[in-house]
Amino acid sequence: MAIVTKTINPIHFEDLEPHRFEDLVRQLIYDYREWRSLEATGRQGADDGFDARGWEIYGDDTDSIEDEEVVDLTGRTMGEDRIWLIQCKREKSISPKKLISYLDRIDKDELSKLYGLIFVAACDFSKKSRDEFRRWCRENRICEAQLWGRAELEDMLFQPKYDHLLFAYFGISLQIRKRSTKTKLRSTLAIKRQAIRHLGDVARYSHELVLLRDPDAHEYPYSGEINDFDARPKWRVYDFIGHYHSGLKFLIRSHFAYIDDEGIKWDCDENLRINRHYDDPWAKEENHEIEMKARHFWNKLPDKNRATLEVIRLIPYDDILAIDEHGDEYFHHPHIYVRFDPKYGPFNGGVYGQLVTYNPTRKSYPANRENQIEYFPSAYPEIENNEEP
Repeated sequence: MAIVTKTINPIHFEDLEPHRFEDLVRQLIYDYREWRSLEATGRQGADDGFDARGWEIYGDDTDSIEDEEVVDLTGRTMGEDRIWLIQCKREKSISPKKLISYLDRIDKDELSKLYGLIFVAACDFSKKSRDEFRRWCRENRICEAQLWGRAELEDMLFQPKYDHLLFAYFGISLQIRKRSTKTKLRSTLAIKRQAIRHLGDVARYSHELVLLRDPDAHEYPYSGEINDFDARPKWRVYDFIGHYHSGLKFLIRSHFAYIDDEGIKWDCDENLRINRHYDDPWAKEENHEIEMKARHFWNKLPDKNRATLEVIRLIPYDDILAIDEHGDEYFHHPHIYVRFDPKYGPFNGGVYGQLVTYNPTRKSYPANRENQIEYFPSAYPEIENNEEP
């Protein structure tokens, strides 16, 4: 089963209405500098190439400079505001040539007064575009220049201080998601602690009978009210056998199996399930005569070749809704509430098979299908009168 990852897709800045894109950029730069004023000039039509214009407070205009005045590259003295131009382009791509054409449209008189320039677009800029931008700004004596593309905008919006803008413009909140993740983690750990307390420790191999129940199975405990209950049950008894890193392991069925001396080649009788639960009031009747013959055949195998195939399925802690450790009058063991999928039942964490031997101690081997051979007969021989079953 594929592992599902949860990530945030690229933000579609180009889907914003042009003025809304300008509004977003203007709000992102509010704390970029200490502004005396920040104007949305682009909304006024004839803007001389300005989508927003800012006056940055430069120094302290109350200070008296008795010696010589401090002057920047634009000729401004300390205490005189610096003018910034902000241009916004809501386009999917901008070539180096097109970028320079936008810059050349800035009114020359306005350009001579500029201290800083921020050019923002809803696309990614190439290295050549960035080099051309810096060259143009040097030639036009721009003291500070910033070229913000999609990557820079996303970096800013993913900062906690801009989470309100991310939510207002795109309906995404990382802080809400963080709180949701924290709540989900607490719930998962609570289920894990409950499972350890009532079913068994994480480091211990268990064999605890449990009932997996769909909370929406209002027919419980009357299986006769469900069509084809044996094929598509809404509750069923299983063996809980332990924990894995993300949830609980359950033994679904066991079969008589053969394994070769190297522990590689194997076979089993998958038509006969041998892990029946005598406490299960909903268990399907088995053919005891066939089981007796199969067991007789299996018992005659050498100890080192006698094995069982265990089919194990997994349920993540996240999928478990609750654990009722007391059970009820129909099934006195723990009940685990989990939703049943029409196709996979309650098991959303995957499945695997293992071959288990007990000579001299319990050992397990992977049950790879490519190593399966034909060993068990299609029909078992009759048991002779002088043989023990």
